[in-house]
Amino acid sequence: MPLSSSLSLLPLRRAPLPLPLPPTSNYPPPPPPRRSRILLPPPPKRRGAKRASGSRPRAVAAETGMAAPAPTLLEYMGQAGTADDLVVLVAHIQSACKRIAALVASPGNAELSRAKAGGGAVAAGRDAPKPLDELSNEIILSSLQRSGKVAVMASEENDLPILVSNEGPYVVVTDPLDGSRNIEVSIPTGTIFGIYNRLVELDHLPEEERAQLNSLQSGTHLVASGYVLYSSATIFCISFGAGTHGFTLDHSTGEFVLTHPSIQIPPRGQIYSVNDARYFDWPEGLRKYIDTIRQGKGQHPKKYSARYVCSLVADFHRTLIYGGVAMNPRDHLRLVYEANPLSFLAEQAGGRGSDGKSRILSIQPVKLHQRLPLFLGSMEDMVELESYGDVQQKVNPGYEV
Repeated sequence: MPLSSSLSLLPLRRAPLPLPLPPTSNYPPPPPPRRSRILLPPPPKRRGAKRASGSRPRAVAAETGMAAPAPTLLEYMGQAGTADDLVVLVAHIQSACKRIAALVASPGNAELSRAKAGGGAVAAGRDAPKPLDELSNEIILSSLQRSGKVAVMASEENDLPILVSNEGPYVVVTDPLDGSRNIEVSIPTGTIFGIYNRLVELDHLPEEERAQLNSLQSGTHLVASGYVLYSSATIFCISFGAGTHGFTLDHSTGEFVLTHPSIQIPPRGQIYSVNDARYFDWPEGLRKYIDTIRQGKGQHPKKYSARYVCSLVADFHRTLIYGGVAMNPRDHLRLVYEANPLSFLAEQAGGRGSDGKSRILSIQPVKLHQRLPLFLGSMEDMVELESYGDVQQKVNPGYEV
């Protein structure tokens, strides 16, 4: 299916705030699931206190000790005092991700996920894009343009950053559809993004230079970052620099609802995630580390298990919840679009992101598509891993899969 025809099937919404997803099936919808709820402790009783008429349901729940509905993503941001401009931007990002979730789950995605005929590597050394990658990229770009809050967008799908406007307060970097090669076999995929403030001190520079430098900010300057996992559930994980929180898409309402507040990655896990087929290309330090932990002879006395999806968002999400280490030891993953946003989330959950030697967020990007090894996980596991020293894979043969 030509890209232009595919795009015509995905009309862009014109409203400034996200709209509900259109139906994706002709069959009647299933009965709505019960809404996730957070239990609130009953407040102390006050003599003579009366409930004001017309009070909101959450206030009623708090006064009576009943379970209050879990907040949606936008409600959570409002309660946390998030800046209005950032609320609008995240609203448009979540709207785009709902559309991508519907696209990924649609019957036509198998054709869209296939590589272009004759497609090869592109100029920046990136993987050849697929139509589904390009569609996801267009969906995100159009949402960012409509938000009115973005100055620059840099995407893994574009060789150069895009100057969206001169006045937008934020810069967005994104991998629109991580793991897209897995679509045909229904393995989880995801969207990764990071948000920076626009560097106003660069406003006097030519457009191309200004866009480039805004996109090459250190991860320590992130205002927010997140990922959306498209799997059995669609989960939106995000951090604004005060913890990492997970929201699950409620298909009965079309809203992302808080289901994983204040995620804390366990200090140590019992799972490592890496492509073991590359074992003989690994350096001695990494082989020794893996051999040691899977025999239960490391600092943790239990034997580790291997779990590997080959989808970065999926492997990281499992690691975030269960602990352990997710890694790709070769110079493969992108600092700007993948390593920085996910390392920010890991640190906000009490974990760590490393290239095997240094903290990821302390690395200053010098190229838009800069690649590096990436290790993400529990703090104690990461410290033990780094203690082996030689864990970065320098032998880097071209792998077909």
